[in-house]
Amino acid sequence: MNKQIFEDLSNKINGLLKNTPAADVEKNLRALLSATFAKLDLVTREEFDVQREVLLRAREKITQLETRLAELERSTRAP
Repeated sequence: MNKQIFEDLSNKINGLLKNTPAADVEKNLRALLSATFAKLDLVTREEFDVQREVLLRAREKITQLETRLAELERSTRAP
């Protein structure tokens, strides 16, 4: 079906709900959830992605250092 029909229907339903007690319930529920999430010590997706990149770089560096250490150990054992 046409996507525009669904968007129009959604907009009309949202318009009707704005004038009902359901809008107040939604606002209160959002406030309650926001307060609850604030207490949970969660991180944002952006913070998570940044830390993930930092850890990936650290893992790469550790792998490089392990390889270098193994080479040095081999060279010191060789006659």
